[in-house]
Amino acid sequence: RSLDDWDICDRHRRLPAEAWEFLKRHRFFSMIIPESYGGLEFSAAANSAVVMKLASRNLTAAVTVMVPNSLGPAELLMHYGTEEQKDHYLPRLASGEEIPCFALTSPSAGSDAASMIDEGIVCMGEFEGREVLGLKVTWNKRYITLAPVATLLGLAFRAKDPEGLIGDQPDLGITCALIPTSTAGVQIGTRHMPIGAVFMNGPTSGSDVFIPMDWIIGGQKMIGQGWKMLMQSLAAGRAISLPALGVAGGKMASMMTGAYARIRKQFGIPIGYFEGIEEPLARIGGRTYRMDAARRLTLSALDQGERPAVLSAIVKYQLTEGNRQTINDAMDVHGGKGIITGPNNYLAHAYEALPISITVEGANILTRSLIIFGQGAIRAHPWLLKEMNAASGRNGTRRDFDKALFSHVGYTISNAVRSLMLALSGGLATSSPVSGPTARYYRQMTRMSSAFALVADSVLLTLGGKFKFRETLSGRLADALIHLYLGSAMLKRFEDDGRPEEDLPLLQWGMDDSLYTIQNSLLGVLRNFPVPLLGGLVKSIIFPFGQSYAPPSDPVGKAIARLMLDENASRDRLISGIYVSDARDASGKVNTAFHLVLDSADAEQAIRTALKETVSVDNYAGLVQRAVESGVITEEQGARVRLAQEASIEVIAVDDFPRSKIEGQEDTPFRPAVAEGG
Repeated sequence: RSLDDWDICDRHRRLPAEAWEFLKRHRFFSMIIPESYGGLEFSAAANSAVVMKLASRNLTAAVTVMVPNSLGPAELLMHYGTEEQKDHYLPRLASGEEIPCFALTSPSAGSDAASMIDEGIVCMGEFEGREVLGLKVTWNKRYITLAPVATLLGLAFRAKDPEGLIGDQPDLGITCALIPTSTAGVQIGTRHMPIGAVFMNGPTSGSDVFIPMDWIIGGQKMIGQGWKMLMQSLAAGRAISLPALGVAGGKMASMMTGAYARIRKQFGIPIGYFEGIEEPLARIGGRTYRMDAARRLTLSALDQGERPAVLSAIVKYQLTEGNRQTINDAMDVHGGKGIITGPNNYLAHAYEALPISITVEGANILTRSLIIFGQGAIRAHPWLLKEMNAASGRNGTRRDFDKALFSHVGYTISNAVRSLMLALSGGLATSSPVSGPTARYYRQMTRMSSAFALVADSVLLTLGGKFKFRETLSGRLADALIHLYLGSAMLKRFEDDGRPEEDLPLLQWGMDDSLYTIQNSLLGVLRNFPVPLLGGLVKSIIFPFGQSYAPPSDPVGKAIARLMLDENASRDRLISGIYVSDARDASGKVNTAFHLVLDSADAEQAIRTALKETVSVDNYAGLVQRAVESGVITEEQGARVRLAQEASIEVIAVDDFPRSKIEGQEDTPFRPAVAEGG
């Protein structure tokens, strides 16, 4: 009850003190910290499950918990800290005695953290009464979650040694340090106001703040290693927290929208039975199934010790975008119910806060157009990295380059032959590891994997180093790569769940949509190919008979909508892992009404058949009484119908307030933004 969304976001604009104490007492901030330091040492899957359940209840609490368990002081200390740093800070972080934040983003650098101008100058300075070697650090950071309440500031800056005090390198590179916020000169406390959420977020700055060398994470030997530290640590955290938020949104949208569409009637029929509503319901259910499949597969890789940078970018991008799409569809189905704010609106804050997860930890536009395929092409290709190393002269000779290049060309030719065979046979030229209704999807995924490899190779061989400037092509190739991964994740999930037949509509919708997206993405690349004749040739190889895939069919969409409108094992699997409120909360009222409506459905049908009238929230009192008196239904059935209609009235109601409460609020003082250099 301490995580009441309306109370937190609209009345107090902060997480209540009792919630903070609960999180500290139960060590929510220590999920990634080893047990030997007092932490919980959760797996990636357990970490994700906690964040997902919290996010389904309150986004502010979820973000407050996920940040200390993602990229931040604890993560960096565990991998790079000295033993003294670990022994001092990790137990304090685990207990909540220290509240951490990590300051990376600068106003002028934005997403390009490597271009930050925050700097630390190596010098001698006074610390605890004696002169020691350290750095004078100046920084100006913004968007830093937990900064207003942090006691321990993780800081990334560019270290410089103009006087050569520790070597002959004047520019030492990005460096990470831990600075107690009580240190003289550290500025924190003011808040940003993120849209739709009230987690603590704000700027931090400092000018010529002296820190000793042993405040650098890992000590003096780790000066200049900050970029490597950040990139290696970000890969894991980015694959856990924001994807968990995205899936929580999808699961909540699935549960609440399906229930609302069953409760809310129009023309005497639940709106979920109208085809216009079935479409968004199918998209919500299908996307949620696909998102959760990708989340689960990625967590499995993390828990096996992998640190998949490209996969973490894929799930961060796709699952936050998927959340945006499912919440938008949920808002459309709810109509006026969704747009009137108040304690009874369980969608408004989720809708308002959508841009947060889209933007943070690598803006989605940047992630799609530069990172996913740009990094993936280099990391996964058997010859490309060897060509780059040989061409740069760092690792190889001219002969090595020629060997890699000709091998690359041969690889492309073999892919072309394989792609043509798979296309001409409609995928039948390859085998499937399973039989039954999913076998064709395995074959089609193999076909599209080969086609993707051919298109990607053709683009890279044609453009060479110019490819990095063709962000639209990179984005389309990223879309294809993303959906190849999503398709693989869905097929694995279906097998892991025991191949439940009732889940087939969800799998079919997701696979059909992903194959259609892959096809259109590759065709988009070929239509805009830098050498049109070559693009046409590749198109004739991978799609010799034209387009092969269509969007999900209407019958599949209808099947998904129907499973979301009723109680069944498939719906339970789809929404598992989220918080189900008690009957006093807005979302709890919907669940209560949903079950009551289902429980009274037979009695309502009997009334409709016998009395030729449909039970509604407007006529139920008299109609139920007539039905009981005429023996159409029993008193007990009548009571259930009344309860269902009364609960439905509560669900479809929206909030209203006295004008004085809305119009009489005092202006909230704020500090206006100051332009750079002004």
